[in-house]
Amino acid sequence: MDNKKGTGSRFPVNMEAALTARDRVGVQDFVLLDSYTSEEAFLDNLRKRFRENLIYTYIGTLLVSVNPYKELDIYTHKKKELYQGVNFFELPPHIYAIADNAYRVMCTECNNHFILISGESGAGKTEASKKILEFYAKTCQTTEQLQVVRDRLLLSNPVLEAFGNAKTLKNDNSSRFGKYMDIQFSYTGAPVGGHILSYLLEKSRVAHQSHGERNFHVFYQLLEGGDDELLRWLGLDRNPLLYHYLIQGECAKVSSINDKLDWKTVRKALSVIDFTDRDIENLLGVIGSVLHLGNIQFITDNQGRANITVDKQVRWISKLLGVHVLVLQEGLTHKKIEAKAEEVLSPLSVEQAFCARDALAKAIYGRTFTWLVNKINQSLANQDATRKTVIGLLDIYGFEVFDVN
Repeated sequence: MDNKKGTGSRFPVNMEAALTARDRVGVQDFVLLDSYTSEEAFLDNLRKRFRENLIYTYIGTLLVSVNPYKELDIYTHKKKELYQGVNFFELPPHIYAIADNAYRVMCTECNNHFILISGESGAGKTEASKKILEFYAKTCQTTEQLQVVRDRLLLSNPVLEAFGNAKTLKNDNSSRFGKYMDIQFSYTGAPVGGHILSYLLEKSRVAHQSHGERNFHVFYQLLEGGDDELLRWLGLDRNPLLYHYLIQGECAKVSSINDKLDWKTVRKALSVIDFTDRDIENLLGVIGSVLHLGNIQFITDNQGRANITVDKQVRWISKLLGVHVLVLQEGLTHKKIEAKAEEVLSPLSVEQAFCARDALAKAIYGRTFTWLVNKINQSLANQDATRKTVIGLLDIYGFEVFDVN
């Protein structure tokens, strides 16, 4: 009788504790909400969980994530092991559960699978894709050869972020391009290769940034972290305030971004991804030439035509790109008109010359980014011709919500 009483008295207490906890931290699956059609209840549940540092919540098999903008101790090696091979709903919501579920289903069904990561700028899409890659790198079977593939998959991220990410008003590391990555697995479930498809690079950022925003990271990283000899070879000064393409947002230096440390990561990554010294030299030469290009100024002569004021920048660009000085000067101050079998050079006005300068800078940077992605893909290429399955990661281009856009 006493035991029954004891059992009966503990049950309401446990239920009450569970209900109290639910009031405090919400439910971990929105499907379980009483008012599952209410937007207010949806947001209130997110808010409760966020206050308790519970940034993940399910909607069935979908995962909702709220960016905490701080480091949380939820991505440790123990966490990766904990979520490996576990039933999807057995543990609390986590990005690792999504990754593990996709992997296990792929291995079981021998079919390709796909993870879509979407949200507005600053939502944490890039970080989520990195966490998925890290999960596969730590939990999948490995050999010495496969470890090379994993390292290249992981280190492709800091390189692409340096050349394709920038500080915006909402996010210090915002992806300014779309990215789809294939992670290729052997029939045994080992990662054997990858392929990256990039699209919609925001090339306009090269020549113009809004107030409070920066150009792509790599420009600032190069000036801050490059050694003195490298900068001398590129004809660059360490002060970013001397470059027109880096000062329009009026925030060339940001306390929350360590450009010097990030530069070291990028240089190491380029070597691991199998860029030769010659490749790196050519790549940095192009980046330096873009900075010089932004500093070219024009004046009007007595016939209304644009002339370059000082040819110092042009000579540096000529050296770094391997283009003859006269050809470069002509291209910046004239346009070529083709009429049937003949070509006519028409001089540009100052306004047109500035537009031509910026267009050239954007075109150079855009083609360099495409070349960079292709080089990374060459290093990630699967050398095994046998059948393979794929998990695709789509990091969709972030969007901003403004009152006036």
